[in-house]
Amino acid sequence: MAAPPPSHLHTILSIFLFFFLLHLSLLHATPPPSNHPDLAPLLSFKSSSDISNKLSSWKNSSDPCDRSSGFYGVSCLHNRVTGLVLEDLNLHGRFDSLTSLVKLRVLSLKRNRLVGPIPDLSNLTSLKLLFLSYNQISGEFPPLLPSLFRLDLSHNNLSGSIPATLNRLSQLLTLRLEENQFSGSIRFLNLSSLQDFNISMNNVSGEIPASLSGFSDSVFLNNPVLCGFPLLRCKEPEIPSDVSSSPTSLPWTAAVPSNKKSGNNKMSTLAVVAIIIGDVLVLALVSLLLYCYFCQKSGEESINEKKNVQHVEKTAYPTPPVSSFEKGRMVFFDGARRFELEDLLRASAEMLGKGGLGTAYKAVLDDGHVVAVKRLKEVVTGGKREFEQQMEVLGSLRHPNVVSLKAYYFAKDEKLLVYDYMTNGNLFWLLHGNRGPGRTPLDWSTRLKIAAGAARGLAFIHTTGTSVKIIHGNIKSTNILLDKSGNACVSDCGLSSFTPPTAAPRSAGYRAPELSTAGNNRSKPTQKSDIYSFGVLLMELLSGKSPSMVDNSGVLDLPRWVQSVAREEWTAEVFDLELMRYKDIEEEMVQLMHIALSCTSGALDQRPTMEHVVKMINDIDGAEEMSARNDSFDLVSSNSPSVIET
Repeated sequence: MAAPPPSHLHTILSIFLFFFLLHLSLLHATPPPSNHPDLAPLLSFKSSSDISNKLSSWKNSSDPCDRSSGFYGVSCLHNRVTGLVLEDLNLHGRFDSLTSLVKLRVLSLKRNRLVGPIPDLSNLTSLKLLFLSYNQISGEFPPLLPSLFRLDLSHNNLSGSIPATLNRLSQLLTLRLEENQFSGSIRFLNLSSLQDFNISMNNVSGEIPASLSGFSDSVFLNNPVLCGFPLLRCKEPEIPSDVSSSPTSLPWTAAVPSNKKSGNNKMSTLAVVAIIIGDVLVLALVSLLLYCYFCQKSGEESINEKKNVQHVEKTAYPTPPVSSFEKGRMVFFDGARRFELEDLLRASAEMLGKGGLGTAYKAVLDDGHVVAVKRLKEVVTGGKREFEQQMEVLGSLRHPNVVSLKAYYFAKDEKLLVYDYMTNGNLFWLLHGNRGPGRTPLDWSTRLKIAAGAARGLAFIHTTGTSVKIIHGNIKSTNILLDKSGNACVSDCGLSSFTPPTAAPRSAGYRAPELSTAGNNRSKPTQKSDIYSFGVLLMELLSGKSPSMVDNSGVLDLPRWVQSVAREEWTAEVFDLELMRYKDIEEEMVQLMHIALSCTSGALDQRPTMEHVVKMINDIDGAEEMSARNDSFDLVSSNSPSVIET
């Protein structure tokens, strides 16, 4: 056979070379499989549970911690999966493979169709939040980790008794077990930090422990044999008939030696009656003598007692002259519980603290209602009309992170402001109070939650829909109060406008540098100066130090001190030593410190808006843990930390 011409041979070789190079390029374009340590457990869970292919973004060759890969529901820290939020995805089967995600902090698999018992979670030593509600999980109560903050196993098919080892979860804030089949006693439960609890619609029995009696009756309903406050009182145990003759079974009677002769029994009874009558007569005679003795002095002692009571009341809650109230009236805002001024003046009260604008009191009204009252002094207003207009603006502010002004009173010589009472004090005392032995340190997630809540409150004040921009004017740690759920609330909004020009400047250390302090020429606060003060507040949270420090060179404000420390030395020098016991939070603390530095920039135009500050705090990697400590937190819902409340 004749050989092909040279031209044809050249063409064949060219085609072969083309396909060979194309094959090599395709091999090179195929990405190598990822060796990320958390990829295999995620893909194993997807293959067994994702029957609806809702997790199509989970790729075999992708890095789950690479944001460009777009792994749905996955969040990471230090290149390890720390958060997994997979809700309403019709996931089936079990989730045992997820126990290999050893750095997991948050696991939420709510509203799926998962089955079987809860797997062994002992590998998840960093787990803080576990939400498994609205599934078909069965089996007994699982062994749990003492580091949990929130546990929701509600609306499943779990059964058996609740173990006493649950008391080891000393940091537990939420325990939701409703609509299961749990049985046995809960009398042993004693979780001092518990804020959110529900065990309704189970089969638990016995008496409700005192540690849980503060919750409403709704959290215990539909447990047929559960009793005790706030449910029906438990029945007293019946005394068996075979022990009724024992003297100890009748403690309210005297044990009389038995005697077979009825005559002796009668004589014994008569003697007892005679003794009782004699005691009564003696007691009556002594009482009559004492009455006669003290009757003469009763009038004088009564007057002295009234004077003493009035003196004590005035010491705790100084009452101004009645004449100063004659021309004033109490003004209430929508939704406020109404009472008369006389009720307020009659209330038992204790002083909460003194500030530049007056004194704050906790007042308990006769019906038990508690309010906070601020009695203003040294205030300057343009008259009653201007004061009322300012109060109308402040009284319209309603936000979960702003202390609500409920009412006010205005008269020539007296001005009172009535607020919601915040039960957990202020940030200053949480940070700086009792720094010695026995102090309970303020943990990192709580500090981050307070920072986010205060930022939301100030952002709302700055952006609320009024014709005039509202300025707080006095942001400081004593004006960040905490409600019963530990949520941060901004107080004393807008009161700085009443400060006399000649008064000494307040809030040392928080004051923005552009505000002059020269008498009548003093600069007025702005929203930008509010943001500066908030930046100082963040530094105070992070360092545990007061805004104004004294060193060898004199008074040094906190922002200058932070900037003077090299950033590679921040961990050792700047951050509060109480935070050093927590692992894997250094990056989060550094992120919050960068936000604080941007807020305290000397150039006003470089300071972010409070809306942007809220977003930056919510973008911190540990923000989901912080938000989970909020009582009303519902993971990936309208209360998600990524949502700015306005």
